[in-house]
Amino acid sequence: MARIDGAMFSICVLMASLFIMVSMVDSSGGFIRIGFGAPTCTQVVGVNDGDTCFAIEQGFNITSDFFDSINPNLNCTALFIGQWLCVDGIGI
Repeated sequence: MARIDGAMFSICVLMASLFIMVSMVDSSGGFIRIGFGAPTCTQVVGVNDGDTCFAIEQGFNITSDFFDSINPNLNCTALFIGQWLCVDGIGI
């Protein structure tokens, strides 16, 4: 009888684990990013006249995904002169 209880417990743990994994997947098929706080910026640059996000990414040899992760909520179509942008650090 104890073996049945142990097997039932194992099945319950397996089912709970499966439920947790399924609940962490979003509709696009990827895992939902669980935030661990804000990004950490270690280097910034000020926007100059004519700068674009693409030009800054190219100038600092960083990918757009990384740039976006260290500058969350940045609107690249509304940059302004003197705006500080992060160009190195740890993204979210």
